[in-house]
Amino acid sequence: MSEATVSIADTAVDPPRPVAEAAGRIPGNIPIWVGILSEMTEFAMMFIALFIARAHYPELFHAGPLRLNTFAGTLNTLVLLTSSYCVAKAMQAIRRDARRACVRWLWMAVVMGGLYLVIKTWEYHWNSSQGIHTDTDLFFTVYYYTTFNHMLHVGWGSAAVLWAIAGVKMGTFDRENHAGLEAVAVYWHMIDLAWIIIFPLLYVWR
Repeated sequence: MSEATVSIADTAVDPPRPVAEAAGRIPGNIPIWVGILSEMTEFAMMFIALFIARAHYPELFHAGPLRLNTFAGTLNTLVLLTSSYCVAKAMQAIRRDARRACVRWLWMAVVMGGLYLVIKTWEYHWNSSQGIHTDTDLFFTVYYYTTFNHMLHVGWGSAAVLWAIAGVKMGTFDRENHAGLEAVAVYWHMIDLAWIIIFPLLYVWR
């Protein structure tokens, strides 16, 4: 083997590794995980309050779910699960450097987020027509506080996905640099997870 060949072999560098691998396969970044942990702590406190209230007023928490629009809650569950699927597909696309496909999947996630907000707004109007308000009883106070808080998170998450779409279009996010997009994705999955817990606790458990 010639000295030139040895020199080339010695100076060869490994191909760049994907972002997820370089970061120890932890998606996103430290700030987003700090935010997610704080958000989950907030939801956990809501769930603890719900369990305490249920223990003291079992009759209200047995009758309350019977008056809610379970169809709307179920539909929103399917919408959010679909949105998380779209976000996951968007992440697969950016890792292949398929930016157009990534943008399409992200837009579908935004549409699902908007649909959730429309359904939830309609549900609140339906509740009002049935005489259900924030001060109807303790169950509905907990219901409105928890679901409205989650609704706000869906709105913020949808805005974050719009920001990610802009980042992909401008070339800020690509195959080798998409930690910001991953941060948006894990935040969206957190929102979805919170609803998966909220739905059975408020709409199903009697």
